[in-house]
Amino acid sequence: MVVQIEVITGSQGLFECTSQVQEQVYVAGIDSGICNILVQHTSASLTIQENADPSAQRDLERWLNRLVPENDPLYMHVFEGADDMPAHIKSCLTATSLSIPILNGRLALGTWQGIYVWEHRHKSRSRQLVLHIGK
Repeated sequence: MVVQIEVITGSQGLFECTSQVQEQVYVAGIDSGICNILVQHTSASLTIQENADPSAQRDLERWLNRLVPENDPLYMHVFEGADDMPAHIKSCLTATSLSIPILNGRLALGTWQGIYVWEHRHKSRSRQLVLHIGK
């Protein structure tokens, strides 16, 4: 089964979508298999991260912003704003697809793990994820 879902992000940061993905696994009726997820954008990424303490997410965001600063004089791709080229670099450094096993009809995530769209732009966006769920 292949399905597309939408995740609305706020500003820059991590936005959990675990329940949306799990819902599609349930709809697929797969007891064991794999769920592949692709984010269809070049300025956002995907990650599996801690879902219990939001300070972990804030620390990740601050660390990545320090690693890839805005307004670097080396950037030529700046016509969409100061956050545009850094967003592309961040997307390259992180993941744009994930593969998660399905076990007993559920995503085989650990106790404190969640699936996140990592928004690298400042404005809210509609991000499209393509899920391939199968055996």
